[in-house]
Amino acid sequence: ELSPEKAKEVMKYGVGQVARQRERKGPREGAAFANSVQKWLIENTRLGIPAIFHDEILHGHMAQGSTSFPQPISLANSWDLDLVTKVFTVAAQETRARGSHLVLGPNLDLARDPRWGRTEETYGEDPYLVSRMGVAVIKAIQGQGPTVDGDHVMATAKHYAAHGQPEAGTNVGPANFSERTLREAFLPSFEAAVKEAGVMSVMPSYNEIDGVPSSINKWLLEDVLRKEWNFQGFLTSDYYALTQLESLHHVVSDKAEAARLSLEAGIDVETPDPDVFPTLVQLVKDKKVPEALLDRAVGRTLRAKFLLGLFEKPYVDENRAVQITNSSSNQALAAEAARRSIILLKNDNNLLPLDRNAIKSIAVIGPNANRVHLGGYSDNPG
Repeated sequence: ELSPEKAKEVMKYGVGQVARQRERKGPREGAAFANSVQKWLIENTRLGIPAIFHDEILHGHMAQGSTSFPQPISLANSWDLDLVTKVFTVAAQETRARGSHLVLGPNLDLARDPRWGRTEETYGEDPYLVSRMGVAVIKAIQGQGPTVDGDHVMATAKHYAAHGQPEAGTNVGPANFSERTLREAFLPSFEAAVKEAGVMSVMPSYNEIDGVPSSINKWLLEDVLRKEWNFQGFLTSDYYALTQLESLHHVVSDKAEAARLSLEAGIDVETPDPDVFPTLVQLVKDKKVPEALLDRAVGRTLRAKFLLGLFEKPYVDENRAVQITNSSSNQALAAEAARRSIILLKNDNNLLPLDRNAIKSIAVIGPNANRVHLGGYSDNPG
């Protein structure tokens, strides 16, 4: 439940985003909590600006009771853009119904090292397939544009860039590739997301490219993303990525330097908690960071809130959240997506199609026989 006392402590001036407000809550409870936070912000802060709630949508809204669809690596097996459009139209609707407005996906990484533990999040290893799937998913999530209506949310293209083939197969490991390899393999899916799908948010990757962490890589974020591709949205950090500039990459001496360099490179939002960005207040006062840079980040966030219609419609209908979440039609779509994503690697001795007249029973054996493995970003779906 919302604590007004705690809200006065952490949100007394307002807040840009709220992370994963639906955790441990069903549809009605999640929507009610979102409404209570928005009401408090509107009525108790000087400017009365609503917050953006961000969430996860890897293979459906990651929340209790939501519809769970196959993982992206499975959906990619279908090669069916109409199918993934239907899937993420539903996922976006269920997400927005609970009061969330931004999702941290889709994952547009190329899965090119089987040792890497996040292959299931991707649409495979081929730049063309990942690009086509990514464009379809983003359009389904965001709607027709240019604004985002009450059945859709903003998408975030991640992880930009070269995140799916790290050194030694270790997540967050360095990506040491030439510019030619980056442009031919790892950047096309993101370029398509910007130019074709109009993605409204991009998340720089944890890793470094040629020794430069993506969160402070001006070539990657400014020269390529904004100048070459004309990206107009905002940049959101991955969880704790800005803190890791000091703790993991060791390229800065303290949090203040991490804040300055990431803001200069174009990062607009720090997630999930304010850690390095609070130092910006003193940095601006000390004239170590131009106030114009802070205004730029704030402006991009405010623009997103206007496009979402938050100033006109900050609240959601709690009854509607219950009605549309994991409905019978959504369950049927999930079953269809699962069937159409199945792959038989080898039809040994013409095993398929099965002869219904000759076979009376089928044994399902092994670890998948008695429980469902939903994979990451699943919560507890309906």
